[in-house]
Amino acid sequence: MLSKKTKYGIKALVHLAKKDQRCPVQISTISSAENISQKFLETILLTLKKNGILGSKKGKAGGYYLLKEPKHVSLADVMRILEGPIAMVPCVSLNFYEACSDCPDETICAVHNLMEEVRDSSLKIFNNKTLADFI
Repeated sequence: MLSKKTKYGIKALVHLAKKDQRCPVQISTISSAENISQKFLETILLTLKKNGILGSKKGKAGGYYLLKEPKHVSLADVMRILEGPIAMVPCVSLNFYEACSDCPDETICAVHNLMEEVRDSSLKIFNNKTLADFI
C-alpha cells in the first residue's frame, strides 16, 4: 500500500511541475491546493530537497521549485526517496535486498518468484512514468 507521505509527495510534485519551473511556490499554496497538512508537507518537501528533486528559496517570494525537468523525474525515483523499497518483500528488492531468514533457497521459493514478477511489472510502470505525464 502506498503511504500518505508518498501519495502527498507525488501530488505536490505534480503541482510544482504544472508551474513555471524556476518560480518558487509557497508550501501554503501547495497545501491548500492539494489538501495536505502544511506541517506534513513541509517534511515531505524537505526530504525531496535533500535528495536533489527540489530546490528552495527563502523569503517573502520564496518556496519550492523543481530542480529537474518534469520529464526527468520518474515515479520510481520519487517512491524510493519517500517510500523506500518498491518491492513488496526484501528478498526481491533491487536496491534494499535482504535475504529472508525463513527461506533456504530463493530460486525455488514460490513467494519469491511471484514477488519478482510483481516487482518487475511495477517497476516497468514506475520507471516509465514521469511528472511530465501528469501535466
